[in-house]
Amino acid sequence: MEKSKVVLCRCESYENADVAVRRMLDELDVQLPTEKTILLKPNLLTKALPEKAVTTHPAVFAAVGGYLRDKGCDKLSYGDSPGTHFMGTLSISKVCGIHDEAEKLGIALADFEEGAEVPYPEGKSAKSFIICNGVREADCIVNVCKMKTHMLERMTGAQKNLFGIVYGFNKGATHVKYPNSVAFAKALADLNNMYPPILHVMDGIDAMEGNGPSGGTVKHMGWLLASVDPVALDTVACLLMDLDPELVPTNTYGAAYGVGNTAFDKISVTVLEGESREEIDCGEVRARYAVKDFDVYRGAADKGKIKHLAPFEPLLRKKPVIDGDKCVGCGICVESCPAEKKAVGFKKGEKIPSYDYKLCIRCFCCQEMCPKHAISAKVSPLARFIDRNWKI
Repeated sequence: MEKSKVVLCRCESYENADVAVRRMLDELDVQLPTEKTILLKPNLLTKALPEKAVTTHPAVFAAVGGYLRDKGCDKLSYGDSPGTHFMGTLSISKVCGIHDEAEKLGIALADFEEGAEVPYPEGKSAKSFIICNGVREADCIVNVCKMKTHMLERMTGAQKNLFGIVYGFNKGATHVKYPNSVAFAKALADLNNMYPPILHVMDGIDAMEGNGPSGGTVKHMGWLLASVDPVALDTVACLLMDLDPELVPTNTYGAAYGVGNTAFDKISVTVLEGESREEIDCGEVRARYAVKDFDVYRGAADKGKIKHLAPFEPLLRKKPVIDGDKCVGCGICVESCPAEKKAVGFKKGEKIPSYDYKLCIRCFCCQEMCPKHAISAKVSPLARFIDRNWKI
């Protein structure tokens, strides 16, 4: 069986992104369908300036779009469904810098304001999704994702970025239907099989660590990554974070559902650094390039279902908490909560919302969308004890 190829290209500055992307994609040598309509799918989670590392940097988006143009791909569009339905794609893309670059390249904004249900009877976990019109109207997708931490899945990369093709109003309903990291990862695997992009490019020049995917801190990594296999791409990204790829449910179930490869012996890595080109294995990637102090949750306590800890599962799960000193009482967390009976809300006379954890499904939509980064994930003392003292 042919190995999944991941190209890892050193790029220290966004000023050099165009040259680096072109070199990287030439190395990957993907046969592009020039006669078809191609949708570019960046990460446009929320309104954030490019230097915040919340969204795909416009320089990377422009480099990919320009490369496609130069290769004869004339039917291009772009779009993403934002984290909450009240934030339009156009307004977000303007703040993130994507809109200006798209206009320069003549790439139209696709319809991400409405969607329709698309059945997927082949799905193992999900039998249908509400897909944005712009996705259904395109022939294929080029995924331009961002390297970030994620409170539900530990990290978000190529596979998780595809969740943005689901119509925004229904993204919350999907979280309710698949309420934990494993169930959601299985649904994402079905989604990636349903609409498999022809190419994945990851912006890892400036990544996000800590309280990602929107409230963390910028971490300079200095890498661009590309592959046709999103699982392999995310696996290599995990190695750069010094995170065991097997702890990430999207990798585990992406491989189990046939989306791609996460096993090291099924992945080849080509490193482009300076003028050099070298082929190495995944173990060497981690040995050479892993950033040991990258702030990401590496504990094993919430890795799927641990049978002998089942009675203690509610005590092991991370939960969102609000920092009252940062919270301004805007209510976006309440709006973002997908639970039918809101798990977070304002009590009478209080300016800071509070949680009912019996209703909370731990999807962390509130944490993703908080504009003041006032919400973070709290790990219980029991989970920390287990991570430190038990071999799981």
